[in-house]
Order: sequence, then structure tokens, then C-alpha cells
Amino acid sequence: MPTIGGSDEDGVQPMSREIPLDKIRNIGVMAHIDAGKTTTTERILYYTGRTHRLGEVHDGTAVMDWMPQEQERGITITSAATSCMWRDHLVQIIDTPGHVDFTMEVERSLRVLDGAVGVFCAVGGVEPQSETVWRQAEKYGVPRIAFVNKMDRVGADFLRVVGEIRDRLAATPLVVQLPWGSEEDFIGILDLVRWEARIYDEDESGVNFRIVPVPEEMEALARTQRDGLLEALADLDEDIMECYLEGGEIEADKLISVLRRVTVTGQGVPVLCGSAFKNKGLQALLDGIVDYLPSPIDVPPVQGAKPDSESVEARPPDDETPFSGLVFKVMTDPYMGQLSFCRVYSGVIRTGEQVLNVGRGRSERIGRLLRMHADKREEMQEARTGDIVAFLGLSHTTTGDTLAARQSPILLESIEFPEPVISVAVEPKTKADEERLGTSLGKLGAEDPSFRVRTDPETGQTIMSGMGELHLDILVDRLLREFKVEANVSNPRVSYRETSMGSAEVREKFVRQTGGRGQYGDVKLQVESLPRGSGIVFEWAIVGGAIPKEYAKAVEKGVRQAADTGILAGYPVVDMKVKVVDGSYHDVDSSEMAFSIAGSLAFQGAMRKAGLVILEPVMKIEVVVPEDYLGDVMGDLPSRRGKISGMSRRAGAHVVSALVPLAEMFGYATDLRSSTQGRADYTMQVAGYEQVAASMAEEMIQRTGVSGAKGVLVT
Repeated sequence: MPTIGGSDEDGVQPMSREIPLDKIRNIGVMAHIDAGKTTTTERILYYTGRTHRLGEVHDGTAVMDWMPQEQERGITITSAATSCMWRDHLVQIIDTPGHVDFTMEVERSLRVLDGAVGVFCAVGGVEPQSETVWRQAEKYGVPRIAFVNKMDRVGADFLRVVGEIRDRLAATPLVVQLPWGSEEDFIGILDLVRWEARIYDEDESGVNFRIVPVPEEMEALARTQRDGLLEALADLDEDIMECYLEGGEIEADKLISVLRRVTVTGQGVPVLCGSAFKNKGLQALLDGIVDYLPSPIDVPPVQGAKPDSESVEARPPDDETPFSGLVFKVMTDPYMGQLSFCRVYSGVIRTGEQVLNVGRGRSERIGRLLRMHADKREEMQEARTGDIVAFLGLSHTTTGDTLAARQSPILLESIEFPEPVISVAVEPKTKADEERLGTSLGKLGAEDPSFRVRTDPETGQTIMSGMGELHLDILVDRLLREFKVEANVSNPRVSYRETSMGSAEVREKFVRQTGGRGQYGDVKLQVESLPRGSGIVFEWAIVGGAIPKEYAKAVEKGVRQAADTGILAGYPVVDMKVKVVDGSYHDVDSSEMAFSIAGSLAFQGAMRKAGLVILEPVMKIEVVVPEDYLGDVMGDLPSRRGKISGMSRRAGAHVVSALVPLAEMFGYATDLRSSTQGRADYTMQVAGYEQVAASMAEEMIQRTGVSGAKGVLVT
């Protein structure tokens, strides 16, 4: 049983009690940017007594947004962990970012969570990033409840948002609450499960509310919605169906039990409502987290591979089973060193004990154990099954690594990270900055696997690559503030790619004869195109010993090096299957180097024969614009090579959806504000890669040459 302990520091209420596994909720709060995730989390901490004041995002006092960059911009940049108690349950929370540039923070958090709260704006509804995080939760099978926030805002429409959850997210919304009023008349909520209403007193804190009967003016709508809830549950549960058909009264406890099972199995999504900023509905949301979301024992046991074996083993969530955990986040503390955030799936781990980093085959010693409360820390002596904690002292561990008992290792599924889509060159201003730059970039890369650093072989420049302009802007700002590195940064560069739409087969020999031992490698390989996002897939298909299997890794190394360098215009080659089908070797002259070079030459020749094209990242954007400026927006997007894919209305404004190349989106925020007098807004996320037009590709080849520049400068 996990034990919570700590000290009362900076207004943080200490907790020290043992919690049974069935009373633990490991949840994430996820949503589109500005839907109110962090404000919702702040209210949860206040009402559970974890903090003693209401933190606000807009004035920089939110506990969970502790980074200076978050406080200045009023957005969440990095996922922050905390924990609190509600109804004798331990609720461990990860507050995630909503901006598309930081989607990987959501991804790696959802990988280790048992449940999630999807927060939706009652005005904006299901927005683009809402869909992205919902798909991420679907990918990991994370049960969810929905919280329709901002019911006090002008244009709030609860039932419209419920419809969008059904239509856009392909989910089954189960309305368990209705708002009592909306916009400035929003005064409380109707509980359709317990058939009661909560009306909030007009004080600032929202602590005081009264439970009253369902008001007469709302009863017809409430009855209709409750019947809809019962009908939906009757389709999923035989007992509910029997009671519903007989017209009998169904007890609230029975409904809660069925709702919980339906939520845990992913068959439905309970929908709640409120206003985090106006302090209404948060206690009911906490009840929903406890009532409907799973504990560690309600979800399937984690599975992993036995090292050096094909067998798969399940680790039940139990303190008596061997220790296993997944490191899902690494953070560098300027005073303490590297903090490794870990979800403990099984067993017990104590300070000072040795664990095995299974993927790397290295032992690590747990220096200190910490429970995190945003940027504050509480010392622990041990962590048990179900805990989310931070380890101090792991020098060889990074994001996605599995930690396990040395006597009983198991390798859990890691976390996949997408390729960056935008790059900048960074140059230190002084010699002292140059010495610090490499170390600082290494620490940032360890924290954020969606951030990559490389050296351009042609120019010698250090190239930083990330998921968007804001992502790189934050990283550069951190270099200056945290690591005290002064640097000059170039304009952003788009990460283009090369591929082929066809297939080809080529045989290449690499033969060098000298006075002594020569070099001999002979490789025949086939290439064929794969779907977008497949990367380079290598297959060794030689039978009969034409080439010894010992040279397979050398050939693959040559192929991948050629793919990384690029062929047509110096951009990495992606989405190709490479199959080695034949070749020959020499008993004396063959070597790994010779086969690596032969593999590289054969791959380059096959790709040229198959026909190369250049791919560019394309963004899915949504522009919310008033009627007066719709024509300006509709005219501007095609000029940016955009393809308008749809239009709709939302809260009195038009929503224009389009696909636009990333290269055309730099500076769009400023242009949009200028052309609409600041009244329009837009969101953007990666939609995928598409082929560049032939005329533009030819121009890019002429500008970059084939020598290997890996990005096109955007001016």
C-alpha cells in the first residue's frame, strides 16, 4: 500500500497515511489550449486542502504553472505532477499542456496513467488539440470522463459540446450532470444520477453550496436527459435494462457502479459540467474522478518482455510482486541534478536500493525518493505499487526506460516520439558560452525527447530541431535563463523529407585493391514505398548464404547513413522498405566497412531509379474569425498554398479549417491579428507530410544542392 508523507512547506498540506490500491486514482488533465486545464487542477488542489489559496493562471500564481515561461505566457509548457486526498482516496494528478508544440508531454503522461479528465470549453467545444489528446488517450486505452468547463462564458452551450464529443471524437457521451443556467445565469448543476441539484452561494471561493431538489423549470429537460442516460446504460448492462423496462426506480449506487464499469472498459464517457474560474462544480468533478475512473487494480496488469527472450510476462499491481516501473519524464534541477519521474507498476522500492535499467543493462542506485507537488518536493523512504514519484541519482536513465528488480527483470513497452518538423541554427556568442552550450543542450535533450540536436556536417553549425516555433522559442529562452548561455539563433527552418512513390532493384559492388588486403562488398537490394510515418524498414531476405548474416548490420548501417544524409536535395529519406535479396562476398577481402559502403551505394542507386520526391510538413489549422473578416481569411489561406477543407459556425463566429504547408505559416499570427484587428484566432497541429510541387522541388534542389544541407531557410 502506498504511503504518502511530507512536510508542511509553502502552504502545502502534508499527508501521511497508507492508501489501499483500490483507493488510488492516477489521472491526467488534458485539453485544448485555454480550455481551463490548469485552473481546474488549481481548484482541485484548493478544495482537497492541498493548497490554501486559489492560484490563477492569468496573474501567474498557479501552483502547477511554476516555470517563468509558463507564468509569463499564461500557458502550460511542461507536465507537472501533484497529489491530493478526496473521500479517503489518493488522487495523483498530472496537469498536461494544451499547445500543439508540447503534445509529447501529454503522450508520455498518458502512457503511465490509469484515467484522464478531458476538459472542454463550453464555448469552443471540441477543438483541434482536444481531438489530438483524445486520440492519444485512445492509443493507450486510458478511460476518460469529460468536464465541460466555462459554463459562465457568453456563448456557452453544454448540449452542443456533448454532441461534438459524440460526432468528432466518436465517443459515447453519458450525461450525468446538467448545468443549472448558463453564461451569467449559471448558478449550479443538476446531478442526474442522484437526482438532486447543487446551487452555489455567491462567495468567491465556491466552498459553500446547497443541495436542493431539481427545480421545476428544469425538470422536463432533466427527465429527458436522465432517460437518455438510462437508455444508453440499458444497452450496456442487463440489470439496468431489466429495471428500465419494468419502470422501476434505479438506485444511485447501482447507476454509479454501472457507470464506473462502462467507463473503465471504454464503452462510455461520463460528462460533467461546471466553471473552474467561477469555482462551481469542482467538488462534483472530484466525486466523478473517485466514482468513475479506475484504480490501478481496475486496469489490465502491465505487460513486458523478458530480456533475451520472446516471452511476454504480466506484472500484477501488487506490493508482493517484483519491482517494475517506467520512467516517463526526466527533469534537470539546477541544485539537485537529474530527477527521473517514474510510475511504479509493481512491488516496492526504497531509498538506497539498486535497480536494473533493463533496456540499457545497467544498475542504478536510488539516491533519494521524492513525491512531487509541481516544483516542490516531499521526501519519501519508499515507493509502492501505484505510486508516481521522482528518483534522484539515476545517471544513465532517460525517458521511456524500464526500471526493475535486478533478480526479476522485465522490459516494458517504451514511448514513441515523433520526428521534429522545424529547426534553427544556434551559435554561442562567446567562448565561455560555447563550452556551456553543448552541456546545456544535452540536458534539454534528456528532458524532452521531441527536441533533437545535431551538427550540420557542411557548416559546422549546431542545429536545434523541435515541434514548432513556440517549442524552440521556449528552449532558447531556457538556455538563457536556466543555463546562462548567450546565443544567436537563426530563422526557423522546415524539416523536409525525401521519399519515393515507386519501387526499384539495384546491385552495387564496392571493390578496392591495394598492395595488401583489399575491400570487397556486393549487395543487391530492393526498395519500395511505405505509408507515411513508417520510417525506414530494413529486411534481410538472403537465403542460401550468398552473403554471411554477420554482414547484415553493416549493410543496414550503410543504408541508414545514406537515408539520413539524403539523396536528391540532402533531406533525410523516409517511408521506404529496404530488402537485401542477393549479393556476394570474398573470403579474404570482404569486411564490414566494404558491405556498409556497398549497402549505401545500392540504396542511393535504387532510390534514384525508383524516382525521388520531396515531402514537406503540412499543418491542419482552424481559424476562428468574425463575419466581418471572413473574406480576408478565405483569401489569404490559398495564397499560402492552403487548401480549405471546411467551414462551420461556433458561438457567433466562423470556423475555417484548412491544410497549409508549415513553410507558409511563419508569421501568420502577426498577419492574422493585423488583418482582423486582433479579433481572429487560430490553432495549428501537424497533419502529416505531403509531396512538394515539382517546380518548388526543383528550386529547392538548386538552392540547397545535393551536398547535404538538411533544411531550407525560411525568410
